[in-house]
Amino acid sequence: MTIKEFQQLTTGRFLYLDGATGSNLMRYGMPSGVCPEQWILEHKDVMRKLQEAYVEAGTDILYSPTFSGNRVKLAEYGLEDHMEEMLSELVAISKEAAATANRKVWVAGDLTMTGRQLRPIGDLELEELIAIYKEQISCLARAGVDLLVVETMMSLAEARAALIAAKETCSLPVMVTMTFEKDGRTLFGTDALTAAVCLESLGAAAVGANCSTGPAKMEGIIRSMADAVHIPIIAKPNAGLPQTSASGQTKYDMDAATFAREMELLAGAGASILGGCRRN
Repeated sequence: MTIKEFQQLTTGRFLYLDGATGSNLMRYGMPSGVCPEQWILEHKDVMRKLQEAYVEAGTDILYSPTFSGNRVKLAEYGLEDHMEEMLSELVAISKEAAATANRKVWVAGDLTMTGRQLRPIGDLELEELIAIYKEQISCLARAGVDLLVVETMMSLAEARAALIAAKETCSLPVMVTMTFEKDGRTLFGTDALTAAVCLESLGAAAVGANCSTGPAKMEGIIRSMADAVHIPIIAKPNAGLPQTSASGQTKYDMDAATFAREMELLAGAGASILGGCRRN
């Protein structure tokens, strides 16, 4: 997909993203502390069925299960040298799920923060971070993703690095979503308006927020972004607030009907690319 094709796709309509991945995989048996990408490859049918269900429900864009498939995160499990083959197989799962639709469903190569911090907070140089992202993006592009999504970003500096890496690596459109705290700022202190303007200026095809809160509490963030930029706005909130059950499982307190009703608030605030991030 080219940037022009993405612009045409998003003009005058809503696009629907998929829903929660991590919390659903934990529901289906993925234990904490494992490498998610490796577990998915050992349980491909679980991932495929989940994404097929999203396709059947009307998803237009599936996120490939490559969220933390960068060299830094994979190195925590001794898997960094298997990155290319792992990402290729993970993208293939999503492409197989997308192919079950009787319409076009796009696959977005998904990436997020590395877990290492840029200087002066951490020891990572900007050039090194860009190189890490370029390596992951190159693998995703070779695996045949239609576009890229940089998501759950708490640091605008790291979101910028990922976007720069994408622009230096391929011509795919890039969606970027930040995660905000209760005060409307990211963990590193950036407000929604600043993030949106900065990311648009660097060439993001769409910007927005994911995770963070339930839909209603995200309304101000989405409205602030929509008022500041001229590109599509993404809203992918949690299904309310997390609750821990007696068995130790985390669930979110919003049922599907309430979630859908509150998502209308985000559409009214200017979001036209809609999805979910944590299941109820």
